[in-house]
Amino acid sequence: MLKLKKLNKTGGVVTSTVMGVGGLIIGVIVILVITSTLLTANLLGTGTTENTTAYDMSANFTEGLNKISEKIPTILLIVAVVFLFGALVLLVRNASAMGIGGGGSL
Repeated sequence: MLKLKKLNKTGGVVTSTVMGVGGLIIGVIVILVITSTLLTANLLGTGTTENTTAYDMSANFTEGLNKISEKIPTILLIVAVVFLFGALVLLVRNASAMGIGGGGSL
C-alpha cells in the first residue's frame, strides 16, 4: 500500500490569509459586474419599487467600497505587523531549541 509522507507545511496562516483576501476581492468584482450589468441593461424595468431599490443599492454599494478602499493601507499594515511578530516568535522558538542565544549554563 502506498503511504504518503506527511509534510511539514509552514506558512498556513499566510496562505489562508492570502486565499481569503483573494476570495473577497473576486467576490466583490463578481457582485460589481452583476450589479452593473443589471442596471445598464435596464432588466428591472422602469418606474417600479425594484428599479428604485436597485439604483439606491448601487449608490450605497459604491459609497461603501470607497470607504473601505480608504482603509486598505491600514489593514495591510496591521497584517504585515502581525506576520512580522509571528516570524519573530518562530525565530526565537527555533533559536532556543537549537541552544542559540542567552539562557545557557556554563
